[in-house]
Amino acid sequence: MCRAFSCPAFGPWRRANRATGRFMQGQAGASMRRCRLAPESESPVNLRHSVLFACITAAHLALAVPAARADAPAATAAQATTPSAADQRFTDIHEREWAWRKQQFGMADEDSDAHDARHTLPSVTPATQAARLAMWERVLAELDTIDPAALSPENRIHLAVYRPQVENLAAEVRFRGYEMPFNSDSSFWSNLGFMARGDFDSVEDYRAYIDRLADVPRLFDEHIANMRAGLARGFSVPRAVLDGRDVSIAMVAELEDPTQSGLYKPFERLPASIPADMQANLRADAKAAIADRVVPAHRTLLKFFREEYVPNARTTLGASEMPDGEAYYRQQIREYTTLELTPDEIHRIGLDEVARIQAEMQEVIAQTGFDGDFAAFLHFLRTDPQFYAKTPQELLNHAAWIAKRIDAVVGDYIGTLPRARFTIVPVPPEIAPFWTAGRGGNNTYWLNTYDLPSRPLYNLPALTLHEASPGHALQGALAEEQDALPDFRRETYISAFGEGWGLYVEKLGEEMGIYETPYQQFGRLTYEMWRACRLVIDTGVHAKGWTRDQALAYLRDHTALSEHEVTTEVDRYISWPGQALSYKLGELAIVRLRGEAERALGDKFDIKAFHDMVLALGSVPLPVLETQVRAFIAESVAKAEAPAPESQGAGAG
Repeated sequence: MCRAFSCPAFGPWRRANRATGRFMQGQAGASMRRCRLAPESESPVNLRHSVLFACITAAHLALAVPAARADAPAATAAQATTPSAADQRFTDIHEREWAWRKQQFGMADEDSDAHDARHTLPSVTPATQAARLAMWERVLAELDTIDPAALSPENRIHLAVYRPQVENLAAEVRFRGYEMPFNSDSSFWSNLGFMARGDFDSVEDYRAYIDRLADVPRLFDEHIANMRAGLARGFSVPRAVLDGRDVSIAMVAELEDPTQSGLYKPFERLPASIPADMQANLRADAKAAIADRVVPAHRTLLKFFREEYVPNARTTLGASEMPDGEAYYRQQIREYTTLELTPDEIHRIGLDEVARIQAEMQEVIAQTGFDGDFAAFLHFLRTDPQFYAKTPQELLNHAAWIAKRIDAVVGDYIGTLPRARFTIVPVPPEIAPFWTAGRGGNNTYWLNTYDLPSRPLYNLPALTLHEASPGHALQGALAEEQDALPDFRRETYISAFGEGWGLYVEKLGEEMGIYETPYQQFGRLTYEMWRACRLVIDTGVHAKGWTRDQALAYLRDHTALSEHEVTTEVDRYISWPGQALSYKLGELAIVRLRGEAERALGDKFDIKAFHDMVLALGSVPLPVLETQVRAFIAESVAKAEAPAPESQGAGAG
């Protein structure tokens, strides 16, 4: 998982439309492996999905903006260089709103080390939320005055990306989502730690950071007031998933030495350009801010969490059981999938995918020679010591080795590689117990080394492909390097696109030769099954009245995930409605569209050109991805069918 979530306290703009070497093989073998992605799209299950996606995306786009026709005449030089009045108006709107949005929410999170010169943390009061909603409603009204047909082809795409961003931000406030500012996976208090990863170059940078640390009590008090309001109307994280979630608060609340806090890390190595006496002053002020402001704020939050929030949290489970819950869940689906799908439609897609992947799993089990049924094989994988690292460093070393093997071949599948590089680091201990196995951003691959018996090595190739390269770390870095795109496209993350790409490249790893054993291949299928199960479980819990035990059993029985992972994952789906739907629906769309391109282009299909086109989009809703892939197909077909220019022979002399 990548940038699909930033805590509502710090990064709702980042949620917008929002919240990573093989053995060399012959070209013929690579071509045969490459074709493995396409035939699935012709199976009965995937054909049903293709028809459903086609109808939904066509209707969605008809309501959004007219797509630029692939056969439209080329713009003249004057048209290309002189923006229309509509273009200029749209640019003014999104640049103004984006600058305001960054000022409102400028914070580092798990996905960025953004430089932040602010001396205060964001405000989250109801009055501030109302002002933000008013701003976004004004923006939407302004967008209504723009005729999409009057925009350039590029700006039509920008509008199709931008408007849903603003609509989702506005909807989040209308539903008062800020009254539930955490889930079982992520929280406003744990996100504080990511501030320490920012860029610090000057005394002013450190002073601004110290002032933000001193502002933590005010921010926490505002969140507590909002959570009390949520409790009063039955809008809270369910009681069933709250046990142990106070541990990360207590680790700070009980801190005695401020230098042991992760928030102090920026002061361990100050730039030599800062005089020694000034360095001493900065360190003293940082210690005081942590000891006198941050730690007491966590003590207050811990008391509230244990004495008020947990005892009064709702005892129901599904989002549909909260106030206006059915509408809330439909909006969560819209935000995280970018599609107008019903819970029933998503549930059916999930069941179909589970059945398809189950058959593939059985084939892989047969390859291992294991003597036993499916349940016995899962027990074997979960308990045999050969599949588990003995130390955190061993797990990190395995991930690094896989990442370097990927480095050796990624250029065979992606033509434009990012300039940026990523590092591999363990998940901080204060949040590791409830984090997933790994996370990826455009410069960091976080690997969870907590509870090693729950971190099987056979899953590690798929995890590394997804979180690092060519998944989130690569995709995020390329998005930021798309200088021709406006900032609202380069610096935001659309979960259906990003997580769909991450799951797609897990499958691409087969073609790349990354999976070396049947057990690693089963790990890949376990990860795909995991995402298919999410479609069933998320809709089951939030729309069909499933119990927590029912959800746990479903994930446990269908995947080789460890019991710890099964529990943390199900609790994540319960407390974070809709987000888990983005992965499989996004991946299905990319696989289907690649299949279309392969069938249309035949031996003219260029895998690197296809991936470059997809990645150059940055992060877009799935209907926009569909129109752009089909334009790419039409352009590629036209180029392939164009007669070769006649050669001009040299004159005899």
